[in-house]
Amino acid sequence: MHSNFFCKSSHLNLYKEPSYKSKISSQILYGEKFKILLKKKKFFKIKSSYDNYVGYIKSSNYVNKFEPTHKVSVLKSRIFKYPKNLAKYKSKKFLSFSSKTQIIKKNKNFIMFDKNKWLNIKDIKLINQKERNFLKVIKLFLKCKYKWGGKTFNGIDCSALIQIFYQYNNKYFPRDTKDQIKYSKKNLKRKNFKKGDLIFWKGHVAVCLNSTKLVHAYGPEKKVIIMPIKKTIDLIEKTAHLKVKKITRI
Repeated sequence: MHSNFFCKSSHLNLYKEPSYKSKISSQILYGEKFKILLKKKKFFKIKSSYDNYVGYIKSSNYVNKFEPTHKVSVLKSRIFKYPKNLAKYKSKKFLSFSSKTQIIKKNKNFIMFDKNKWLNIKDIKLINQKERNFLKVIKLFLKCKYKWGGKTFNGIDCSALIQIFYQYNNKYFPRDTKDQIKYSKKNLKRKNFKKGDLIFWKGHVAVCLNSTKLVHAYGPEKKVIIMPIKKTIDLIEKTAHLKVKKITRI
């Protein structure tokens, strides 16, 4: 059961335990590769190939042969039932940013990526395309709701907001803040922040937009939000009794 498989759902919830009542610890995006470790009831225990994250998914829509050539480069790309931008052909489903896909056929401004499923060609880039502007990626998620374990436009958490930038660029970065802290080698001792600084607390992370503002998926505000750096540090210390644990660079 250790073969490679690929997610063919818009996303799959990754549960801590084989139960719907269990916490969602992460998500697998469309086209993402994983290994099945074992089957338990109606769930598979899997390991994500990108970040080696282990959890349980519902026995769901996946394939063992898939060669992605492109990836979604917008926050969400609507799935069409037919290659025309008309209301009657628009589905209510989307692929989220960084989902991996392929082109089966083209029709003008649309590509078919699965049977009777089309995307607008402007929403995708070649799979090896790099986006070095981290702010361009992270700002896509501004005002998206905060969701523990989330990695999509429907909801995202603080560590996923940072990880998704690396994932889109095909570079490894851990999923959880505790591992991100360990993985980030430099610990910058400074009071004057710079664009690209990552600020870590126990269980939380934010990235600096400049010397005065940061952006993060912030639970108390229930969304991805821009806030003043000093105010945020003081607020987290006051409300959560947590001090800054580490400062490094994205």
